[in-house]
Amino acid sequence: MAKKKVEFTHLHVHSEYSLLDGLSKIKPLVAKAKELGMKSLALTDHGAMYGAIKFYNTCKEEGIKPIIGCEIYVARRSRFDKETKVDSDNFHLVLLAKNLEGYRNLMKIVTKAHLEGFYYKPRADMELIKEYHKGLIASTACLEGEIPSLIIQNQYEKAKEKAKEFLEIFGDDFYLEIQHHPKIPRQEIANKGIIQLSRELGIPLVATNDSHYIEPEDAEAQDVLLAIQTQKTVNDPNRLSMINSPDFYLRSPEEMAEIFKDYPEAIKNTQEIAEKCNLEIPLGQKVYPSFPLPEGETAESYLRKLTYERLPLRYKKITKEVKERVEYELDIIIKMGYAEYFLIVQDLVNWAKSQGIRVGREGEVRPDLSFLIF
Repeated sequence: MAKKKVEFTHLHVHSEYSLLDGLSKIKPLVAKAKELGMKSLALTDHGAMYGAIKFYNTCKEEGIKPIIGCEIYVARRSRFDKETKVDSDNFHLVLLAKNLEGYRNLMKIVTKAHLEGFYYKPRADMELIKEYHKGLIASTACLEGEIPSLIIQNQYEKAKEKAKEFLEIFGDDFYLEIQHHPKIPRQEIANKGIIQLSRELGIPLVATNDSHYIEPEDAEAQDVLLAIQTQKTVNDPNRLSMINSPDFYLRSPEEMAEIFKDYPEAIKNTQEIAEKCNLEIPLGQKVYPSFPLPEGETAESYLRKLTYERLPLRYKKITKEVKERVEYELDIIIKMGYAEYFLIVQDLVNWAKSQGIRVGREGEVRPDLSFLIF
């Protein structure tokens, strides 16, 4: 009798875009998932979404459902607190986009984490998570997550209160991660507490493997990356290293099912999450800010008007050749749908000049239309 195929989705995956931490390149990563018979795959790089579109397109090309996420850094206090030796530590939290709203909210969280919360790392906080939680699934991440950390520190009741807080925010879209890294003793401690939380609070478990590289033999190369990141030599016994537990690779569904055979629901829930995530990113569309047009004008007519108004500023004599060149340039820009784009850019450039900010190389005469209207 043929053995039933295991359905499993990796939901905690780092690529080369987890800089100096993840080793996996996008195309080989997706190819491996396909080879292992997976129908979906997540990308959850640390604190950033640099690889999201490349990952999305590659998955689509390979017939795999892409799940876009991020393992964000969460400030222990506010993202605005940046006190030396107090706010340098942070917690991890995995967020996955269910749909376009979730994707946009995830981008807002990550952007504000960089622009407002950056302190050693781009940090979000609970305020941001509460504000932009819609369309997102949350899971408790690795041992650096707040709930696993509290359990390891023997603060189970605090972990329970934190789980309730996340449950209140995300509802049915909050999951407790369990991982299997047997050479890391803290992992077993965290798993026991997380499983107890799941039973007491009814929060579903989800099995993940904190994937940082594709194959088991890649562990050594990834360890070198960590040494570079932490500015240590590979021979330093006191540095951060994962080499003693070389199981942070893209495990097969069968291996994951065997590891978590006592918790089959944790395997099943990876598929539940994958089914919830149906993100379609509208690529190939031009998305510009709205440029305020005078009454009765279109972007095309106003661009033409500005061009001819400013033409004498660039040419002392408006010859037939100049007019033909202007019409040729305008025709291309309008046909390509870039009229509004040129209006926006000229507005930015002219504002910069009005503020005494140098733009480009002063005095340079270029033959393209953009110079005529700036």
